[in-house]
Amino acid sequence: MAKSHPMAAVMWDMDGTLVDTEPYWIAAEHELVANHGGHWSEEFAHQLVGNPLLVSAQFIIDNSPVSLSPEEVVAALLDRVVAQVTEHVPWRPGALDLLADLRAGGIPCALVTMSWRRLADAVTSAMPGPPFEVVITGEHVENGKPHPEPYLAAAAALGVDPGDCVAIEDSAKGVASAVAAGIPTIAVPHVVPIPPLAGAVQIDTLAGLTTAQLRQLTAGLAARSG
Repeated sequence: MAKSHPMAAVMWDMDGTLVDTEPYWIAAEHELVANHGGHWSEEFAHQLVGNPLLVSAQFIIDNSPVSLSPEEVVAALLDRVVAQVTEHVPWRPGALDLLADLRAGGIPCALVTMSWRRLADAVTSAMPGPPFEVVITGEHVENGKPHPEPYLAAAAALGVDPGDCVAIEDSAKGVASAVAAGIPTIAVPHVVPIPPLAGAVQIDTLAGLTTAQLRQLTAGLAARSG
């Protein structure tokens, strides 16, 4: 029988995992490129899911008539997405309930996102209480996802072993980042598919998922990977 996972902390991705903001980002990309006389494709938009923002900004510059600097592209996209989130936060199914269950059980949580702090603040300010002990955002790491640095930074800030944590992600790059950090990972594909990866288990939704079930999933994952 697999041992119960210690679950010293749970680390949450934000866009596409905690909140359904990927459509906001994609709409902002379409609008930005159109304003500069170009056309943005869904194929290009999907390639940016899970990227660090400056990486996405450079991709937009390289594949459109947009002549802004990468920092200016990020600022323009963030302005649009933050405005939409401020008007309406589109929570992903089951995310708030699972977060509340974890918090009730005394399990620390971290937010690990490649979005920048002002969007993370817009999301967390709409949540009851202080939901996260640690918030790692894209502008505060040298290497973004799929590099393990964001998740390693979160584990270090919490003072926990990465292998004793659980990560929840919706993108291939995010899953790769968490797995590379040595964190058992729950993959919940949303806008783009996630290829199977050792160290991660895929589920369809967080809706109805409890802390106890999360422990079972990660214990089983550890048993299969061991």
